[in-house]
Amino acid sequence: MRQHVRPGAGPGGRQAVLEAAALAFTRNGYTATSIDDIADVLVATKGRVYHYYRSKLDIFLDVMISGMRELTERVGPVAGDLRLGPTERLRQMARIHATLMMTRHSFQRVAVQGIEMHLAGSLRPRQRRTWDEIIAMRDRYEQLFADVVEAGQGSGEFRETPARLATKPLLGALNWTTIWYRPEEVQQEGAGPAVQRIADELAEFVVGGLRKVPDT
Repeated sequence: MRQHVRPGAGPGGRQAVLEAAALAFTRNGYTATSIDDIADVLVATKGRVYHYYRSKLDIFLDVMISGMRELTERVGPVAGDLRLGPTERLRQMARIHATLMMTRHSFQRVAVQGIEMHLAGSLRPRQRRTWDEIIAMRDRYEQLFADVVEAGQGSGEFRETPARLATKPLLGALNWTTIWYRPEEVQQEGAGPAVQRIADELAEFVVGGLRKVPDT
């Protein structure tokens, strides 16, 4: 996976820039965010940002890559754990996904909403290649869920809806968490328990929507 870091820039500093940028993009949106805004969140000069990245768009693409990679690395092992039945696998996958939507809110909001942005016309060739890879990452990630849904249909646990089609609203419901979730509000009741409770309820909700209804 390509990343748009300047040669010689260390990974630790780059990650700090990405953390600051994800927060700035979440607060202001992509268009309204400037390199100065990212530097302000970083509590540094914009020269430090430019030390690692050539442009705001390069940073934005790398935030998206980081968000997508984190989802895949966390959810992928569960998707492939054949010791679990399809229903339990899907429940755990949905729970992890929902949890990351909250605990990594800024990165995941950028990753979710960035896919919907019409950036193609503003991309340079190397950025276009990265964009295509991001879309491919998204498709592979969705396929993890579709494969488990299909397995559940084969075992009679889930309704016979085309698996890829069923995956779209499932992930859509989980991804919508990035819109309504407010980390600062949850902090008031204790972030850990609140996040776990919300993730559990969302996972049960989306899995329940796929369960096969017994014949009456």
